[in-house]
Amino acid sequence: MKIKNPPKHVAVIMDGNGRWAEHRKLSRSEGHRAGAQSVERLLDAALKNKIQVVSLYAFSTENWKRPVTEIRSIFQLLVEFIDKRLDEITSQGIKIVHSGSRKRISKTVLLKIDEACAKTKKNHKLIANFCLNYGAKEEILKAFQRLYTDRMGKNVSDSKSITEAEFEKYLYTHPLPPVDLMIRTAGEQRISNFLLWQAAYAELFFTPTLWPDFAEDSFEEALRFFETRKRKFGGLL
Repeated sequence: MKIKNPPKHVAVIMDGNGRWAEHRKLSRSEGHRAGAQSVERLLDAALKNKIQVVSLYAFSTENWKRPVTEIRSIFQLLVEFIDKRLDEITSQGIKIVHSGSRKRISKTVLLKIDEACAKTKKNHKLIANFCLNYGAKEEILKAFQRLYTDRMGKNVSDSKSITEAEFEKYLYTHPLPPVDLMIRTAGEQRISNFLLWQAAYAELFFTPTLWPDFAEDSFEEALRFFETRKRKFGGLL
């Protein structure tokens, strides 16, 4: 089925790697590796359906609470993903960007992320936004702090109102469009500190499918759900 009106920006909370592995009596690291393959399938499906932006919740600011071995495995998989698919991603016209704090991420991983961003910066068929070391509350707080500092440096009167457009320039995701559709896998029904500002009017799609099992037909199911929604943005149709 052809999607007639696809969302411009799809955000994905990729949940269920650990449970997928547990059901198969595998390590959590093996679950994350299977999840990385789902990322590849998702990007291919996004290109096919002419999505402009896909934001992937790859590692949250709260994920640092996990065991060190699991954290290392997640970052190693990111490096392997870039090494394995960067040339193909570049040829497909996919642009890689990073949203999140650079603090606490190793220099090796940062260099790999920067390499991917630099090599694909001129691509325009699809933006793959890797939200790594990302937390929405921290993002909003830091955006306000930077905006306040800039205003003080320019001697801008505090009485001058701050517009949404001005504030958004300080978010990690600027200049990406707002999220139209947010997908969460593995049955949980919450957004877990992900893109709180950007997803203010997003349609929310929750599926029990574990992330490693999320395939092209799963993605198209979410897109068909989006097509059924009547988006009023607080107004009347």
